[in-house]
Amino acid sequence: MNILIADHIHELLIIGLQQSGHEVTYLPLITRDELMAEIEHAEGFVIRTKTNVDVEVLSHARKLKFIARAGAGMDNIDENYCARQNITLMNAGEANADAVGEQTLGMLLALMANIVKADREVRNMRWDRQGNTGVELSGKTVGIIGYGNTGSAVARKLAGFDVNLCVYDKYKKGFGTSHVREVTLNELQQAADIITLHVPLTDETRYMVNSYFINGVSKPFYLLNLSRGAVVNTSDLINALDSGKIKGAALDVLENENLQTYGQAELACFELLVNRNNVILTPHIGGWTHESYEKIAKVLLRKIKELTLS
Repeated sequence: MNILIADHIHELLIIGLQQSGHEVTYLPLITRDELMAEIEHAEGFVIRTKTNVDVEVLSHARKLKFIARAGAGMDNIDENYCARQNITLMNAGEANADAVGEQTLGMLLALMANIVKADREVRNMRWDRQGNTGVELSGKTVGIIGYGNTGSAVARKLAGFDVNLCVYDKYKKGFGTSHVREVTLNELQQAADIITLHVPLTDETRYMVNSYFINGVSKPFYLLNLSRGAVVNTSDLINALDSGKIKGAALDVLENENLQTYGQAELACFELLVNRNNVILTPHIGGWTHESYEKIAKVLLRKIKELTLS
């Protein structure tokens, strides 16, 4: 096959595909206009987050047999169009689950122990122990929404922290264990001290966490989002931080992650987030480690081989 790779990927995938007899076109800096021309020849297409595979792009991909997403989320691909054209979709969600799990745990501990705020103050010659009194994770109830690769990895990482784990997944049943309690969404909202989101972005999950959801949580809580930015309504989050209903937030993702394109309204919301000591922000790095970079390549290589040999 002629396989186009339109983003940075570990060389293991490129070498492995070439050794399997495929012709690989590796253009990690390709522009959208260049993509329109290149994809006409592609039978396979490998992408990460930056490439929006919409109808305009897909209408040029007349030979395309598969799209491989180097990561978990598929929200930048028009899945309905691909289904109609019999284009096979695959991802590598299992490859970066541990990375996201560790990032979730790190952000949660940093949030509850005021680590980012305290570090900033000490660097500015301010030694304030009382003002940085933390909250212990032990004994708290952590609600995990979404129990796929990443949600289950988060549960494993938390297993040794003496917390109560309650998990809601609309599409999975029977996954409860001795340390994971399977619950309804309402039960999670009634019990959780901490809620962490690990769901794909779909029509169902877009703005899932809004004022209605937040008001449905029985007590003030900490919120973590390491899924997709648009799962949380940013304005409603800010209002809940103002009121104290959300005690703190850790966000690895934003609704719009291209900060240079912000208009006045987006910039105003962004400033309301960045000026808070109880908000931690990272640039969508949850699944991005040296190890996951290699593991993603290995997983995609295996899946592409299985597809092309079948």
